[in-house]
Amino acid sequence: MIRVLIADDQAMVRTGFGMIIGAQSDMEVVGEAADGVQAVELARRLRPDVVLLDIRMPRLDGLEALRLLAGPGVADPIRVVVVTTFDLDEYVHTALSNGACGFLLKDSGPALLVEAVRAAVSGDALISPSITVRLLEHLSSPAPAREDSGLSPRELDVVKLVAQGLTNAEIAAQLFIAVGTVKTHLASVQMKLSARNRVEIAAWAWERRLVG
Repeated sequence: MIRVLIADDQAMVRTGFGMIIGAQSDMEVVGEAADGVQAVELARRLRPDVVLLDIRMPRLDGLEALRLLAGPGVADPIRVVVVTTFDLDEYVHTALSNGACGFLLKDSGPALLVEAVRAAVSGDALISPSITVRLLEHLSSPAPAREDSGLSPRELDVVKLVAQGLTNAEIAAQLFIAVGTVKTHLASVQMKLSARNRVEIAAWAWERRLVG
C-alpha cells in the first residue's frame, strides 16, 4: 500500500483528498495535518510514502515545511507533492528548489492527484500541465555556464522531453528506445546534474532555455 499523509488547513480539502486516496485499492491515508508544524511532525514520525502538502498554512507555511522534509541537506528526504490553489512563479521555483516531487493545482482533478502520488513513489514527478511550460520557462535567467554539463546528446534528448512533462513510457516511444534505457539515461543525468528527481532535471533544462 502507498501510505499518504495529507496536509492542508481546510478540513473540506483534507476530506476530499482523503476520499480520492482512499478509493484507490493500492493507497491509504495514514494521517492528516492542519498546519505546517503538524505536517512536519507527522511526516517525520509516520514516514509516509508521499505527503500531499498545501502551501498557505498556519504556524509554518508549506514551502518551509517542504524544505524541512525534502530540502537540500536533508539526509533522508520524504517525497512531497505540493498541491495548492496558487500557481505563482515564485511558489513553483521555491518548491522545486526545496525538493518537491510534484506541483499540482487543487482544481487539477482526482485522476491527476492519484497519478502524482504514483509518480512520486516511482521516482518520477508530475507538474500540472496547465502550468508546466508557463512556470518552468520563467524560473530564472539563462545560465551562463556550460549548457550540457557533460550530458551526452541522447541524455539531452531525454532531458528536453522530461522538461516537457513526458513520462518515461512516452519518452521511450518518442525516442524509439526501451523504458529501461530511459531510466538508465535519467540515472546518469541525475548524477551529472546532482539532481534528486525529474522535477529538478526539468528545472535545469528550463533555466538554460533548452526547451522553448
